[in-house]
Amino acid sequence: MLYGIAAAAATLLLSALLTGVLRVPALRLGITDRRRRRPLPLSGGTAVALATVLVATGADAAGLQPLGAGVGRMAVAAGCVALLGLAADLRRLRWWVTPAGTAVAAAFVVPYEETGVAAGVAAVGWIVVATAAFRALDHADGLAGTVGAVGAFGAAACATAELMDGLAALLGVLAAALAGFLLHNWFPARAGLGAAGALFTGFVLASSAVFVRAGQGIGAGAAVLYALAAIGCADAALVVLGRRLDRRAVTRGRPDHLGHRLRRLGLAPRAVPVLLGAGSAGGALVAVCVHTGRLSPGAAWWVAAAAAVLVLVLVRRPVTPVFRPRQRVASASSQVSERLRVRSG
Repeated sequence: MLYGIAAAAATLLLSALLTGVLRVPALRLGITDRRRRRPLPLSGGTAVALATVLVATGADAAGLQPLGAGVGRMAVAAGCVALLGLAADLRRLRWWVTPAGTAVAAAFVVPYEETGVAAGVAAVGWIVVATAAFRALDHADGLAGTVGAVGAFGAAACATAELMDGLAALLGVLAAALAGFLLHNWFPARAGLGAAGALFTGFVLASSAVFVRAGQGIGAGAAVLYALAAIGCADAALVVLGRRLDRRAVTRGRPDHLGHRLRRLGLAPRAVPVLLGAGSAGGALVAVCVHTGRLSPGAAWWVAAAAAVLVLVLVRRPVTPVFRPRQRVASASSQVSERLRVRSG
């Protein structure tokens, strides 16, 4: 208990410190995103990954909290996925590169001796899908960090129920690292998570869920895996369905994610992560109850139904900004001024 509190506090402080220190190098190297028409340094991803791996592996090396061979292998694989995400932050990669790299890392993590070959291959596919879905949540201030921290707590509760202390410790450290990052990422964000942090977090969460459910019932396992990743799955379904209905390429980015559409409904920027974080907490609670036998696997259908309603309500919401009358006049005036300036130049 004392170790857990100390590790969480150390990780939170280290993550917050690294996120702030790495902002300037990220800006100079061009590791940025565009939000509110200005560059946002993506220093949080490196900070979260470093803080999590350093504290978890350091405690393992010191004998304070052994991770175990499987969990240690997962931490190394997650670090490799974070490096791949950092490469994606530095330069534009082809759309299939990060899923392919995630699949290779997942193939070395899945415990085939417990899952079997067929279920192990399916688990690799799930890790890839869940990791990609979580990466897509990094489109609004505070959203990915909030959903990731809640998911880490839910997966840690499942691991604790299975007496997987090493895995629970890793997830607790990850939650603390995300909390430290959120000190810089809450609206208005001063730092972002980026592909490095989003892929790292999504990979650890998805792999941990597979570890916890390995060798147990397929139906209950699928329910737990889905409930833990419900918000990410809903966002992915909304994006794919919306772009297909608009006859646009699925792999081409647009402001059409959950956070974007909720903002179009009039929600405040700080309300979006709170609302979706509460939804993630509800899914995590269902996952823990199903895993511990307090609820039947059918409870996950209620989570799926709520996600489906959310997707159907939002899928036809406009995703392009609509100006108010005064804003239209100002926008038109600025366009005319810009044209005159170009002609005179």
